[in-house]
Amino acid sequence: MNSVFGFLHNLGPWELIAILAIVLIIFGPGKLPEVGKSIGKAIREFRRSSTEATEEVEEALKEQQAGSNAKS
Repeated sequence: MNSVFGFLHNLGPWELIAILAIVLIIFGPGKLPEVGKSIGKAIREFRRSSTEATEEVEEALKEQQAGSNAKS
């Protein structure tokens, strides 16, 4: 999570309020929940994909190490 939202700790409260105001102006109050839901869904999908990729790499490394240990 830190890598996804790591830039947020550099923003002060006024910057966050300005960003929220801009988003509210662009999308309007009616679309705001829909936009939030879409963003949340995208973040969940990104996390799931990155977890799967990490697991695949770890599994491949374990198989490679097991293969090299068997040859020794």
